[in-house]
Amino acid sequence: MFNVETYSASTEKNYDLVIKQLKALIEDEKNSIANLSNASALLNQFLDRINWVGFYLMEDGELVLGPFQGLPACVRIKLGKGVCGTAASKKETVRVEDVHAFPGHIACDAASQSEIVVPILKNGNVIGVLDIDSPEKNRFDELDQQKLEEFVEVLAQYI
Repeated sequence: MFNVETYSASTEKNYDLVIKQLKALIEDEKNSIANLSNASALLNQFLDRINWVGFYLMEDGELVLGPFQGLPACVRIKLGKGVCGTAASKKETVRVEDVHAFPGHIACDAASQSEIVVPILKNGNVIGVLDIDSPEKNRFDELDQQKLEEFVEVLAQYI
């Protein structure tokens, strides 16, 4: 029988391990692209039931594609557009159970069904977003959100 509490505790421990691995990978590296590349690879290895994970970085007032794992993606996203642009403009995580129900969703991969986007903040300014897509509806829950926000907080110190 599936036990939600055991699953949550196990998932939380796994996320904590991934955050620890992230620190070990990036703490001695100053190159942002290298750190973002390793961060996307780490999440791609760790997370199951996803089909895209990566970063968009702020450049001249819009989000520009950065390091990622998955199929080719949209290169530029305007603030306020799609899930990524919405998260960046609101400076808060946006978790979408069904991307087809999200007004203005930008479909880079037709297989994507749900999405979570976590803004990366430095000194109160959005410098980019972490974007993760899944081919399953309602893939991301509150624990995913909490731990991915922690992951991004650590990452922001090294980019």
